[in-house]
Amino acid sequence: MQRIIFATTNENKMKEIREILADFPVEILSLKEAGIQADIDENGSSFEENAAIKAEAIERMTGAIVLADDSGLEIDYLNGEPGIYSARYMGEETSYHIKNVNLIERLTGVPDGKRTARFVCCVAAAFPDRKTEVVRGTIEGRIGYKEEGENGFGYDPIFYVPEYGCTTASMSSETKNAISHRGKALQLIKPVIGAYLDTKGI
Repeated sequence: MQRIIFATTNENKMKEIREILADFPVEILSLKEAGIQADIDENGSSFEENAAIKAEAIERMTGAIVLADDSGLEIDYLNGEPGIYSARYMGEETSYHIKNVNLIERLTGVPDGKRTARFVCCVAAAFPDRKTEVVRGTIEGRIGYKEEGENGFGYDPIFYVPEYGCTTASMSSETKNAISHRGKALQLIKPVIGAYLDTKGI
């Protein structure tokens, strides 16, 4: 079976990735599972650039097909914050509970109609022939007034999706993976990887 490295050490993210790509005939390894330690400077100015930087760096180290994502939360009222700095917002070691509470407090008094936000996920696929493809998935919603739900991580407990009447942390894994930014981006990258494997007769 073809092996693909996903350039992350985030176990929660790997769980989602494996669930979403469960029907795809490849073995997906995290950096830890592939025995890779890398400190990559994500100095891009967009989700697309940061995803490509990570994927290309690991591809150069391994010569493998490498996937990487850069994802985050954009809040319109806060001019798109925290955006590409979502993981580093208030410091990488700061708990997401503290981050979530801070964002809710910054929106104190802001009505529903102006609490619009979206999750963005860009997935880059870097191939051994040094070509890179990047796709983008998004989900629209708004910022809730308190944390709700246990089935999620990061900013999921404050990201409310009106059509479903709950936060993404309150959804089943199946529902969340079907509509999430990461789910959409990974579905878009599948045919890109499939086309590459076909050209190589794999």
